[in-house]
Amino acid sequence: MTWEIKEWSELSIKEVENIFSLRSEVFVVEQDCVYQDIDGKDQKAKHVLGKKENEIVAYARIFKPGDYFKEASFGRTVVKKAYRKKKTGHDLVKKCLENMKDKIIKISAQSYLKSFYSSHGFKAEGEEYLEDGIPHTAMFLKRL
Repeated sequence: MTWEIKEWSELSIKEVENIFSLRSEVFVVEQDCVYQDIDGKDQKAKHVLGKKENEIVAYARIFKPGDYFKEASFGRTVVKKAYRKKKTGHDLVKKCLENMKDKIIKISAQSYLKSFYSSHGFKAEGEEYLEDGIPHTAMFLKRL
C-alpha cells in the first residue's frame, strides 16, 4: 500500500474519478444511502489516498479548522470492502492524524464505528443524530 496526500489541484482526472467511484461504491451502493456527494468542499480539503497497484482502495479528506467544522476534521473516510479486514481503515485514520497537528479534531462518525474511532483516542460527545438517514455521533480527539 502506498499513501499520498494531495491538494485538490494536484489530483489527476483519473484520481478524482476513482475517488468519486469509491465513495459511491461504498456510501451509495453498499450502504444504500442516497446523498449529495459533491458538496463543494473537496476543493478545500487535503485528500488522503491509499493505493494498491495504482487503484485507490482507501480514502479520506482532511479539513483545516473552519473549513468544515469549527475544529479541524476529516471525513468521507472510506475503504474498499476487500481491504477492510486488513487493518487498512486503521492505517487510513493514522495517516490522517499524522498529517493533522491540531489540538482538537472533530469527526461525524457513523455510530456503528464508535469503537473503531475510540481505538484512535476519539470520544463521543452529544446525542446520536441522523445524517443522510444514517445514525452518526460527533466524536472528538483532544490532544493536550
